[in-house]
Amino acid sequence: MDAPLRFAQIIDFETDRIDEIRRLAEEADERLADRAYGPTRRLVLKDRNQPDRYLVVVEFDSHEDAVRNSDDPETGKLAEQMAALCTRPPAFTDCDVQERADFT
Repeated sequence: MDAPLRFAQIIDFETDRIDEIRRLAEEADERLADRAYGPTRRLVLKDRNQPDRYLVVVEFDSHEDAVRNSDDPETGKLAEQMAALCTRPPAFTDCDVQERADFT
């Protein structure tokens, strides 16, 4: 049987309060660190052409782990708090990871 595909979600949002969003994320990381189904990697990108636009890529071991994470009430609370700090609603793109390479 093939191993499950890794899963990534891209969150596209705009905010002029990124420091507050970072603090919320750091606090959530500490509170939720022991969950077996949480994200395994996060990459935060800042758009060079649109100064208040950010893209966050969150990777999970599987789609099932991402669904469990999304269904967790703590995740919902965090998403609401972060959305309140955005200047437009976040947009979400769900992706199956086809390939990943780390370069040194």
